[in-house]
Amino acid sequence: MGNFWRLWRIMFVFTRYRLDVLIPLDQLPLKLRILLWLAPWRLSPVGKLSRGERLRLALESLGPIFIKFGQILSTRPDLIPADIIKELVKLQDKVPPFPSEKAVALIESQLGASVDELFAEFSREPMASASIAQVHAARLFPENDTDAGKEVVVKIVRPGIELTIEKDLRLLEFMAQLMVKYSADGRRLRPLEVVEDYRHTIFGELNLQIEASNTTQLRRNFSGSELLYMPEVYWEFTRSKVMVSERIYGIPVANIDELRAQNTNMKLLAERGVDIFFTQVFRDSFFHADMHPGNIFVSREHPDQPQYIAIDCGIVGSLTEEDLHYLAMNLMAFFNQDYYQVAQLHVDSGWVPASTKVHELASAIRSVCEPIFEKPLSEISFGQVLIQLFSTARRFNMEVQPQLVLLQKTLLNVEGLGRQLYPDLDLWTTGKPYLERWIRERFGPKAAFRELKRQLPTWIEKAPQIPNLMHGALTRLNHLDESQQMMRKEMADIHKSLEKQRRQRKNFTIGLTLIGSGFFIWWESQFLQGINDPLGFMLCLAGIVWLILRA
Repeated sequence: MGNFWRLWRIMFVFTRYRLDVLIPLDQLPLKLRILLWLAPWRLSPVGKLSRGERLRLALESLGPIFIKFGQILSTRPDLIPADIIKELVKLQDKVPPFPSEKAVALIESQLGASVDELFAEFSREPMASASIAQVHAARLFPENDTDAGKEVVVKIVRPGIELTIEKDLRLLEFMAQLMVKYSADGRRLRPLEVVEDYRHTIFGELNLQIEASNTTQLRRNFSGSELLYMPEVYWEFTRSKVMVSERIYGIPVANIDELRAQNTNMKLLAERGVDIFFTQVFRDSFFHADMHPGNIFVSREHPDQPQYIAIDCGIVGSLTEEDLHYLAMNLMAFFNQDYYQVAQLHVDSGWVPASTKVHELASAIRSVCEPIFEKPLSEISFGQVLIQLFSTARRFNMEVQPQLVLLQKTLLNVEGLGRQLYPDLDLWTTGKPYLERWIRERFGPKAAFRELKRQLPTWIEKAPQIPNLMHGALTRLNHLDESQQMMRKEMADIHKSLEKQRRQRKNFTIGLTLIGSGFFIWWESQFLQGINDPLGFMLCLAGIVWLILRA
């Protein structure tokens, strides 16, 4: 019932803000077009709000999960019209704030003291407000007489947000179940696993101690780096609902005019964004997975060698060694335009069924990817490529890989960021040398020697056990045929038992049908017609005899 009412509210918001006008009717099937044309809400006026304002207000009213969706859309000027982008950008840090009294009460309950005791200064007006939390400026007490006190930001989770998110997640699970049950693509797309993975991610974002640990890890990974700076976390003031971290002063990455005004090297800035992405994914296997423009700034120092500053590390992703290997090899094959290798890797990794004809998959991938090579970023769109690859995947029963969903989302964010900063960025030229170096370091002779040194003590320790292990393996092989015969006999017995149960259910159904029919005929003739019809008695008797004989 909760899912029904939430779905009803979504439909209500959809109609209230007349979002139906955003649907391209000419691209819909005729039946659906007629249904939308006859919909009663079309009698309601659109109003004076622009379509971008209506979409933003609708997403805000539906809660954090929908706001996150709007944040992703705001980074895709290649897919979304400019007037809508202008409004969706406000979802990054201009979501309506919750009252400061609630923020202060939550800080004091979490840290066990009043804000006047915790901070030398505390601004009750929020600096920014987003879908999950809002941020207030503050200053710590000075550590000595010459210290002015460190400037910090205090992040507070929205009160009661867990309940709203849980309702939305239940609705998503309900819709995923319907998709699995009724959609031909339901099992291949694995929507339940994707929703469960998103549940883990979003609730991790609600725990600010997890965000603080993610920030600390990224700060450690990029310590001393010219590419990325991460603010320091003050753990003594950090709890599950409150986090205090260093206040940074940078230019929002979406403020292109201000970046150009200080003569920022925009080409290098865009290339360093790609470099950061590959470094996080392949070197560290730990990447910031919420890189929309509201979370990214550029340092005001050294504009000729620009450095990024990242905040809001509530969502991070990581990949297994196996996934990293297949991903790197796939990307290298793409860069080299070796589509047969791409197709073979998809089969080897289990992303498509083993029965897939590799040359057919390679031909399909070639038709999608060949047009995008040797073009600047301004002329290609990964969003469009992903849509085409999705259509190609349907032909080959490719399953969605939940562990790669965050990576795909991050890649889309990086593309949107690069497109804003330097439209002529050549993503292939920037990324290919990094991947070549990573593969050489990971799988070259030096890497093999390092792995040999790492594993050698374990091999020496287990060397005396090898003869016994080999003897055990050979003994198990000798008994394999006998085990297979036993399994076949057990399977045959199970099949016979199931067949017997099926016959019993069939006989029981026939008997009950005869008895029920006879009883109905007897009741109708006796009480409605006032006659004694022997047919009813005979059918009841036949049913009883049938059940006795078949038992």
